[in-house]
Amino acid sequence: MRPATFLCILLLCVSGTAVAQEWTEYVDTQNGFKLNFPGQPKVTETTWTSQMNYTLPARVYSAEKGRERYSLTVVDYSGLEQQAIERSKTCPPGNAQCRPNAGPVIGPAYWKQDERGAIVYATLKLLQRDVKVTGLSWEWQDMVEGHSIQVTNNADQSRTFAFVAMHEHRLYILEGTVPKGYPEPGLFQQSLGWVDKDGTGIRYQGIIYSNSYHGLGVYPVPPRAARPAAPAAR
Repeated sequence: MRPATFLCILLLCVSGTAVAQEWTEYVDTQNGFKLNFPGQPKVTETTWTSQMNYTLPARVYSAEKGRERYSLTVVDYSGLEQQAIERSKTCPPGNAQCRPNAGPVIGPAYWKQDERGAIVYATLKLLQRDVKVTGLSWEWQDMVEGHSIQVTNNADQSRTFAFVAMHEHRLYILEGTVPKGYPEPGLFQQSLGWVDKDGTGIRYQGIIYSNSYHGLGVYPVPPRAARPAAPAAR
């Protein structure tokens, strides 16, 4: 093979790798989010066990870029109330979760408490790993409240930067993990946003959205600004 031919093949391979790793915005109207990934993410169906032991449907979106790993887990809490109603019908007599008139504050079988505590519970699950905690704070992303978490993984000293939020009865667990010495995954972290069923971007005005209050109907949902439609959902 002539050197020029070999060089052309090498350049094509490098170019193909670069394209495969290009950061692109991924939009999912079913689960109401938009997020930058290094290439098309792999989508895996799974389940999530809530703090009060309800089994909920979940989906994991994941991608890798060299030694970097990126994922978003979305848990659908919208069916939690009906599960709780069924549980309250069969729980042992005298159990507080059996009370039929527990609606406004806790809901049958405490489902409202379970949903209100979802962010804290998911944060706890992250901190229970074999990690050293280097950061934990209340935060918001695109006007939706959540927790920002930073940990160093004890096994290989890689770092994970996570954000846990809840929006319209869905729990979002965002994780970007990079090897020791790598830059923080800022592009991934800061690109999370929200879309409606038509792919139109959601941006709340004046008030930060809290699922505990706005999602559960304690207060009206904050007003939204008009934003252009997002790219076609995938």
